[in-house]
Amino acid sequence: MLTGSEMAVVDANAEALGVPRKQLMESSGHAVARAVRDHVDPGASVTVVAGRGNNGGDALVAARFLDEYDLRVCLLGRPETITTDISRENWDALQSADYPTEQVRDSAGFDLGDPDLAVDAMLGTGISGALREPAATAAEAMNESAATVLAVDVPSGLDCETGELADNAVAADHVVTFHDTKPGLDELAASVSVADIGIPDAAERFVERGDLRRLSRDPASHKGDNGEVLVVGGGPYTGAPALAGQAALRAGADLVRVAAPESVARKIQGYSENLIVREYDGDRLGPDHVDWLADLAADHDTVVLGPGLGSAEGTLEAVASLLSTFAGTAVVDADALQVGPEVETDAELICTPHQGELVGMGGETSDDWRERADLVEEFAADIGHTLLVKGAHDVISDGERTRISRTGNAGMTVGGTGDVLAGVTGALACVLDPHDAAALGAYANGAAGDTVVEKYGSGLVATDLLKAVPGVLWD
Repeated sequence: MLTGSEMAVVDANAEALGVPRKQLMESSGHAVARAVRDHVDPGASVTVVAGRGNNGGDALVAARFLDEYDLRVCLLGRPETITTDISRENWDALQSADYPTEQVRDSAGFDLGDPDLAVDAMLGTGISGALREPAATAAEAMNESAATVLAVDVPSGLDCETGELADNAVAADHVVTFHDTKPGLDELAASVSVADIGIPDAAERFVERGDLRRLSRDPASHKGDNGEVLVVGGGPYTGAPALAGQAALRAGADLVRVAAPESVARKIQGYSENLIVREYDGDRLGPDHVDWLADLAADHDTVVLGPGLGSAEGTLEAVASLLSTFAGTAVVDADALQVGPEVETDAELICTPHQGELVGMGGETSDDWRERADLVEEFAADIGHTLLVKGAHDVISDGERTRISRTGNAGMTVGGTGDVLAGVTGALACVLDPHDAAALGAYANGAAGDTVVEKYGSGLVATDLLKAVPGVLWD
């Protein structure tokens, strides 16, 4: 089952893989025509009620396969307001081929007539709430008609995020939905068939450009609304927490603070004036710092734990103690991974090991990415957290959903790129669930590397990725 927003991601990923939406619309339209044939015999009267989006476009395609029927096509709105190019092309094709089409400018102009079958193609999976005119009048006419009602993808008025049905929704007799079923369809008093329209399995398996549709930003948002990230790192190293913090900012977080020992705090601050550095006493993270850090972490949407911390005994004890008291979302990276699988915590963890670190955590790996994906999924289920296992193919799994990211290149074996990944993932985890944040973080980090490798080749360094990340996520 896929929600409407997930289906939009899959559609866009299919296009990124070389299967354009126009091709999918042709397949969808053909599936609608087949469904019409399943429910009424040739010669029957069929009225198509099409909206101005891609849902309507699917039905406009179907019309070209229904020459053996007494056909009538009603467009709700003016042709010049059709919202997508491919739907407009299919409307124009019907005009050129002299199909019987009508334009419904307002609710008073709608007349369903008395067809044997009515096709509801007014609104698709991206619409929620009560139907507005003229769709409301058209839905009422269909519901009161003796016609068999066939809905395209979902009945107009079904919210495909929640499964809720509007009070004035179309009461379909049959639904032909595409690729996978949608929320709420199983609760309808209607027969539902799922049509294969040629979307490859890879559109769900691989993280692609379509996954960027998960990101949005309210134009009226204020500072902090888009995420506050705390990076806990530094001590033996200073560059790692600075990279993670800057990467979180480049990935869209509004505020990033770095908690670090006083011995290195000024050095970390020196990397960027955009970072807010909060220092604690000493030169290493230790158990005495946990209470202070726990209070600080509670004020942030996401914690990135590990960059540059080192693996001193007291440090790992402090990491375990902090995680045991934390109830938010934490990206666990580098040396902090050593305590990730064993700690009891209410936090949602995103662990970001490379394959060697994965084995150190108790997991297994394989040179074949397909086998590795299965092993990672099993281990993620065992530990109850999300894993982002870095490699030529990054594997992301929460134990139930497993994705593969194929971006990135051999130049990214240079030190620091994992710190950038941790920061990017931390920022995304402020606005997405952990699995989606990890998947998109892997994609964005690798795609940034693919951008800069064209200029620097194997001489790229981690700081090169920072300026490339926004172009991947937001362009």
